[in-house]
Formats: sequence, structure tokens, C-alpha cells
Amino acid sequence: MFNIVSYIIFLTVSSYITIDVGRRCFQTGKVYLEYLIHDSVMCLTINRILLGCYYLLNLGYIAVNLAFWDRVSSLEEVIAVTAIRIGYIALILCVLHFMNIFTLYFLRNKLTLK
Repeated sequence: MFNIVSYIIFLTVSSYITIDVGRRCFQTGKVYLEYLIHDSVMCLTINRILLGCYYLLNLGYIAVNLAFWDRVSSLEEVIAVTAIRIGYIALILCVLHFMNIFTLYFLRNKLTLK
């Protein structure tokens, strides 16, 4: 019973975080991409590709993550396991966000040096 409760909490919170962060990055990332690339059509295409890859990677990780949970037998374990798993999701989102920013920054510098 505790596993089902922790699954529901984890799926709800992590899916919400993933979708909300993706939506926010998509909306605010347009300006950043246009500053770097100077082509609005290309920027929109890149932004959509990044959003799709972001959703696939994170929602896939969330789904796979459920397969590796041990048996949860108390309310304390529900809270601890769920908090740790949601923390992993937040860390992965942060790493992906900064990887995208640094990649685009270095690509832009490479283009301006030519």
C-alpha cells in the first residue's frame, strides 16, 4: 500500500515539476536563443527540439525510476524515498538546463569567431 502512495506522490510532483520547468524554459528561452542565433525561425525550431528532448528524457527517467524502488513499508520511508527521488529529478533538470546554456554559449562564440 505504501509503495502505491509513494508512486502516486512521486509521479504527480515530478511530472508537474518537469512539465512546468519545461514550459517556462521554452517561453523564456526564445529571447536567449534569438540573442544568440539572430534567426527567429531557426530559434523556434531549436527551442521546440530542446523541449521535446527535455520531456522525453525526463519523463522517461521518471518512468524508469519506478522500476528500481525497493519495498516501502512505513510512512517515514514514503516521505524519505519520495523526497530523495524528487531531489534527483530536480538535480537532473538543473544539470540539463546548464548544459544547454553552456552549449549554446560556446556555439555562439564559435560562430562569432569565424
